[in-house]
Amino acid sequence: MTKKKLLVVEDDCGLQTQLRWSFDAYEVVLADQRETALAQLRRHQPAVVTMDLGLPPEPDGAGEGLALLQQILAAAPDTKVIILSGNQERANALKAIAMGAYDFHQKPFDADLLGLVVERAFFLHAMQQENRRMLQIQADSPLAGIVSRDPAMLKLCRSVEKVAPSSASVMLLGDSGSGKELVARGLHKLSSRHDKRFVAINCAAIPEQLLESELFGYEKGAFTGAVRQTLGKIELAHGGTFFLDEVGDMALGLQAKLLRFLQERVIERVGGRSEISVDVRIVCATHQNLKALAAAGRFREDLFYRLSEIVLAIPPLRDRVGDAALLAHHFRNKFCASEARGHLHFSPDALAAVEAHHWPGNVREMENCVKRAVIMAEGPLIGVDDLGLLDLPAGEESVNLRQARDAAEYRVMVRALARVDGNIVKAAELLGVSRPTLYDLMGHHGLK
Repeated sequence: MTKKKLLVVEDDCGLQTQLRWSFDAYEVVLADQRETALAQLRRHQPAVVTMDLGLPPEPDGAGEGLALLQQILAAAPDTKVIILSGNQERANALKAIAMGAYDFHQKPFDADLLGLVVERAFFLHAMQQENRRMLQIQADSPLAGIVSRDPAMLKLCRSVEKVAPSSASVMLLGDSGSGKELVARGLHKLSSRHDKRFVAINCAAIPEQLLESELFGYEKGAFTGAVRQTLGKIELAHGGTFFLDEVGDMALGLQAKLLRFLQERVIERVGGRSEISVDVRIVCATHQNLKALAAAGRFREDLFYRLSEIVLAIPPLRDRVGDAALLAHHFRNKFCASEARGHLHFSPDALAAVEAHHWPGNVREMENCVKRAVIMAEGPLIGVDDLGLLDLPAGEESVNLRQARDAAEYRVMVRALARVDGNIVKAAELLGVSRPTLYDLMGHHGLK
């Protein structure tokens, strides 16, 4: 079997030999200075590096070693760097940890203890690579981006799987940032139209006078500036799925034209005279109450019933029990990879702030918040200041004693599982119960 590669950066020949003997289970690659170490890093791409901070031309200082550490983490952020230092270099070793080193071990080193540290570093690196692979698999799935353990969200996903193969028009209801377009794309990918185009348009983002030509297209000379024939979004989606976001903001005049298309399945381009048949599946979304708008005369009631053959409601993040911490972990992993940061962790206070925040901007706000925190975090921990969230937990409604006990038990258990990213052992420790007890409680509440 191919041995795992371990890069040893050490300028002392005696220690080089000792380290090579200590790590005979690995393919040891040696380097005695910064340039050589960087060349070996590029050539062999080792998962773990052990290094001395005192390197030539500054063997009695730490400047060269710290500079090398910074370059290693910039070139390969997931590399686990273990600092070997003497007692007098403890302050520099701690500085290296703050810069992103995985661990430090004092000289003279204990071969068995250092071996365990190196073994754990290889194991953690492998787990992170597996996590990245799983994230990629998830990114390729039809419901990519929907991360949840909340029963209402899981029920929504099952509904999407049932509805997707049909030809029914679907209305998605949900607050801004709750993931309406993700669900719409999931409907498209799980349908028989998945190999055709998914075309989206935001009715609130386009001025009323331009929206008609965006939807239906226009002929050459239809208006000033119309120098060539242009297909509309509906026509471009022929054979696929057309997604109308924020349909509640559409003007009444355009609503009548959209209704005619839904009834006849034909369009006329602006400035045109011929009818064009178009076969598309309609999915629309809004954060408004369309029934109330229809009652107020601001939305056509007949169009509402045409668009809402099937209605799917997306719960806001504030109502999804345990999902705030779960999504925080998900986005942390995502942005640590995309921003070339080493593996970061949330401090307990930061996770408490995530759970306490009301999240008025829903998942989109969470994504932006965690991205900012990953970029701004200076050490291996993401703190409260990096998030900038100051909300306090909202009070809970009073219920009878048994309901209160079950609800509290469920919430605490789901929050604990979310905090430790689904690790049963850590969740049991956090809750102060045994693993069998936690499994029993999960079974009682229907958690998997």
